[in-house]
Amino acid sequence: MLHHKLLQPEGILILEPESALEAADFENLARELDPYIAEHKKLPGLMIHAKNFPGWTNFDAFRTHLHFIEHHIQQVRKIAIVSDSSFLTEAPKIAAHLVQAEIRHFPESEYDDALQWLKAEGA
Repeated sequence: MLHHKLLQPEGILILEPESALEAADFENLARELDPYIAEHKKLPGLMIHAKNFPGWTNFDAFRTHLHFIEHHIQQVRKIAIVSDSSFLTEAPKIAAHLVQAEIRHFPESEYDDALQWLKAEGA
């Protein structure tokens, strides 16, 4: 299950995976996010806040996740990964080779700093 919250007017999407991700998680997310992106042409910030990466329930969920990323990542300006997980700590190094967005990792204790970084213009 993927909890999400879109902060408006800032345009910051907060994703909080709670358990193995399902295809429906990304379908529901797209229904909320797509109208925002259609209106604003971008998503200034994305926060992934997770204790660990929970994986996917099945291959269809994995495929839907990749499809979601493919159709949305170009509109994202900054990504903050907030986690103490060793896997998610390394994720920005990997993702930096795949996306144009600025990506930073923040430890769990710096959640508020991550949110401020996402809100800051030009930071």
